[in-house]
Amino acid sequence: MARAPLPPFHEDLAAAEAELWRLLAAGVERGRSAFHTPSLATVDAEGRPRVRTVVLRAAERAGGTLRIHCDRRSDKAGELAARSACALHAYDPETAVQIRIEGTATLHTDDAVADDAWRASLPMSRVCYGIDPAPGTALPRGGAYALPDADDTINVGRPRFCALLVRAERLDFLYLDRRGHRRAGWRRTGEGGWTGTWLAP
Repeated sequence: MARAPLPPFHEDLAAAEAELWRLLAAGVERGRSAFHTPSLATVDAEGRPRVRTVVLRAAERAGGTLRIHCDRRSDKAGELAARSACALHAYDPETAVQIRIEGTATLHTDDAVADDAWRASLPMSRVCYGIDPAPGTALPRGGAYALPDADDTINVGRPRFCALLVRAERLDFLYLDRRGHRRAGWRRTGEGGWTGTWLAP
């Protein structure tokens, strides 16, 4: 049985960059995509790496930015407020593609970015920001936390909601295929500009 032809981005650097952003955009829309839930890495106050799964809410190729949401009381919000450097990683075994992004994050809590993101959030997502006590708090038992009533979600959850905008500085795209792996990387060269090169896998 003949194997599927190699994808166009296998030998085309520009096509590889376009595929990277296409997969991220699809990840925003498709909950079952591996790129819908990348891992976010931060650095804590002691300089130790921290990583957790997040939900990708937006990926804008033109500005090279990505958006995720979090509770402003969370460790990740505090870590990014102190040190904005962060990284995102996702691997999809279905497409055999790994994407890594390094950049800096800005926190938006009481501005138009946060307001728009909050309005676009589903009610079931908004409820999460009303949890008491704060994320990461030690509990005497697993269920010893409270969720707000649906009517209280806006009053309780909105003040705790934070939109994180990650400005990508470096992109890394890896495609695995027995006929020849392909890896490419890009660095931001200015406002919206990128320079890319093939890399050894």
